[in-house]
Amino acid sequence: MPPPIVSSPRNPWIVLFCAAALVTIAMGIRQSFGLFLRPIELDLGIGREAFGLAIAVQNLILGLAQPFVGALADRHGAGRVAAAGGLLYALGLVLVSTISGAVGLNLTLGLLVGMSMTGVTFVVAIGAAVRAVPSDKRGLAAGIVTAGGSVGQFLLVPIAQGLIGAFGWRETFLIYAALAATMALLAIGISGRAAPATPLDQPTQSFAEALREAASHSGFWLLNAGFFVCGFHVAFIGTHLPAFLTDKGLDPAIGARALALVGLFNILGSYVFGMSADNWRKKHVLAAIYLGRAVVMALFLAFPVTPLSATIFACAMGFLWLGTVPLTSGLIGQIFGIRYMSTLFGIVFLSHQVGSFFGAWGAGYAYRVTGSYDFAWQASIAVAIIAAALHWPIRDAPMPRLDPAE
Repeated sequence: MPPPIVSSPRNPWIVLFCAAALVTIAMGIRQSFGLFLRPIELDLGIGREAFGLAIAVQNLILGLAQPFVGALADRHGAGRVAAAGGLLYALGLVLVSTISGAVGLNLTLGLLVGMSMTGVTFVVAIGAAVRAVPSDKRGLAAGIVTAGGSVGQFLLVPIAQGLIGAFGWRETFLIYAALAATMALLAIGISGRAAPATPLDQPTQSFAEALREAASHSGFWLLNAGFFVCGFHVAFIGTHLPAFLTDKGLDPAIGARALALVGLFNILGSYVFGMSADNWRKKHVLAAIYLGRAVVMALFLAFPVTPLSATIFACAMGFLWLGTVPLTSGLIGQIFGIRYMSTLFGIVFLSHQVGSFFGAWGAGYAYRVTGSYDFAWQASIAVAIIAAALHWPIRDAPMPRLDPAE
C-alpha cells in the first residue's frame, strides 16, 4: 500500500487544542450517561441490566470499529473522520430522546452513539496530536489530550445533573446533541494525514507488515490484556457508581459530584502520567496504576459508604482513571513507531472496549442476580492485580527497524 501524501503541517498548539477539545466534549457527554440510569429506569421501566447492556453495546461497538477507524485516520486524515463522528454523535443523542423502550435504547445510545464515538475519542485525537509534536514530547501530548476527557467529565457531568433535574432526561439529550455537533468544527483543527515513510522512518513497512509485526510481539498482547482491565474499571464505575451510592442511601447529587471529581482529578493524573511517559519506563508506571486501583477500591469497600468516603474514593480513583491511555499509546509508539499508531492503538482500544462491555453489562447482570454490586467490586480488584502483573514482563525496546529518533 503506497503511503499517503501528507498535508500542510499545522501549528502543534492548534492541533493539541482541537484534539483535546474534541475529547473534552465527546468524553464529557459520555461520562454523564450513568446519571440517566435512574431517570430512564423510573420513566420507562427499563431495568439496570438493560441500561447496562446499552452502555455495554456502545462500548463494544466503539471497540470493534476502532481499528478500522484508526486505519482511516492514518490514511485519509483525522479531521474528516472526526467531523463525521461529531455529526453522527449529535444524531444519535437526538434519537435517544425519542425512545420508549429497551430496544430503542440499545439502537440509539448503544449502537449509533457507539459508532459515532470512534471518530472523536482517544485513538483518532491522540494519533493526530502525537504526529504534531517532536518525538520527546509525544507522551505529554497524549496526556494533554487524555486530560481533555477529564475536563469534560468535570464540567459536563454536573451540568447534566442540573439539566435533568430542571428539564428532564429527554431534553438534556437534545441539549447535549447540539453541543456534540460543534465537534464537526473542531475537527478542522486536526485535519491532515499521516506523514509518508522516509528513508529514516520505516522505509519499507506496509500496513500488512505492521499488523504482522505487532501480532508477533508478546508485549502487544499484554497491552491488550491490560487495557481490557482498564475498560472494565472505567465502564463499571462510570455506569454504576451513581446507582451504587444511591443504594447506600446517599443523595443522587453525590453520585454526580463523585463522577465530576473523578474527571477533575484525572486532569492532574493524565498530565502527571503523560509526563512520566517521557521520563520513566512506561510499563512500570502502568503496573503501579493498576495496583493503585486495586488498593483504592479495597479501601473504599473496607469502610462504610458515606459522602466523605465517596469523595475520597472519587478523587483517588480519578487520579488513576485514564493515566493508562498516554502510557499505553506511548508504549505502542515507542515499540512499533508512529506510522500506523492509530491502527495499532485502535486494536488495543478494542480490547479496552470489550472490557468495558463486561464492566457495564456484567455489573448490571450481577446486580440483578445477587441484588448488590459486591461481586462486581471484587472482580474489579482481582483483575487490577492481574493487570499489574501482566505489564512487568513487556519487552519495551523499539523494534530494530526503527530509527533511534523514532
